[in-house]
Amino acid sequence: MFTGIITDIGTIRARDQRGDLRLVIGCAYAMDGVAIGASIACSGVCLTVVEKGADWFAVDLSAETVARTAPGLWSEGNRLNLERALKVGDELGGHIVTGHVDGIGRLVSATPEGDSLRLVIGAPPALAAALAAKGSITVDGISLTVNHVADQPDGSVHFGLNIIPHTAAATTLDALPEGRAFNLEIDVLARYLDRMQAVRNRTM
Repeated sequence: MFTGIITDIGTIRARDQRGDLRLVIGCAYAMDGVAIGASIACSGVCLTVVEKGADWFAVDLSAETVARTAPGLWSEGNRLNLERALKVGDELGGHIVTGHVDGIGRLVSATPEGDSLRLVIGAPPALAAALAAKGSITVDGISLTVNHVADQPDGSVHFGLNIIPHTAAATTLDALPEGRAFNLEIDVLARYLDRMQAVRNRTM
């Protein structure tokens, strides 16, 4: 379990395609305090530490994980938003985040707004009903508040976010190439409500 508050930015130092994809990720965490088997969210994906060194850790990604996350994210040299798992008694600064990706979003626009940046991200139709103004969304592991929602004719949805300078500086949102893909995780409550509604519709 996570909160969507990023505590470090890691860099993929190496990748090795074995049966699964092995990544070595450089970080600033004190790794002597991180156990083998611990969970670290990497740009919104809950991954397990399988090896570690003084300033790095390794994780394995299955083909399913790679297929369901942002294309190109796991390339050598890429930066990742990192968050260690929540401990009992920790401050819940964002919202409850599971580290399970629900869909892939794409950058529609990034526009300066005062000192902040207004992002508009397109999300697939499957997530449209789970997005609401003033609700929570996790974007590449970052807990953010949805400012507005605009349904699109094809069933997809565009949603807006305001990124303050601190958030941009402390995350990978300081780099926003055209068409950038994002890992999206909807609010856990919306996930269960969606499931309840689907079951109810089948039994009516």
